[in-house]
Amino acid sequence: MTRILFVCTGNICRSPTAEAVARHAIQAAGLSDLIEVDSAGTHDFHVGEAPDPRTRKVALRRGYDLGALRARRLEAKDFHEFDLLLAMDATHLEYMRRTCPDACREKLALFMRYARNYRLDEVPDPYYGGEKGFEAVLDYCEDAVEGLIQELIARSARGGIGQGA
Repeated sequence: MTRILFVCTGNICRSPTAEAVARHAIQAAGLSDLIEVDSAGTHDFHVGEAPDPRTRKVALRRGYDLGALRARRLEAKDFHEFDLLLAMDATHLEYMRRTCPDACREKLALFMRYARNYRLDEVPDPYYGGEKGFEAVLDYCEDAVEGLIQELIARSARGGIGQGA
């Protein structure tokens, strides 16, 4: 089983969107028995809360239901339990680098490295903006998840999927 964790600040906008998109893509690709996804935040601002209503609204229009997700904070054990921890922006990546054990640093990366159609390093935070920002986040997540799934399928062909990332 390959376990992937998406990380943003409060775990109510970007990372739950990435989780929902990935879960949908993994299921559509028939990889649910091989890949597991989750999301977390670097801060505990919203622990236990559902994703932002704007996030849920935009996602639901495209067929992603985030209603069952609840925010949680990144924990020390996550660095050991997940094979790949994907940060939404450089601030999250830096936080993870500072807090993770040296042996786990190779598991950390920026999520947008997997994007194929957008040449961005980061998924911008839509929290203080309007609905267009949430639409853009969903566009970026769909693109990067597609690239991530393609890479995991390629690893599978080399015997790597399901054995850790």
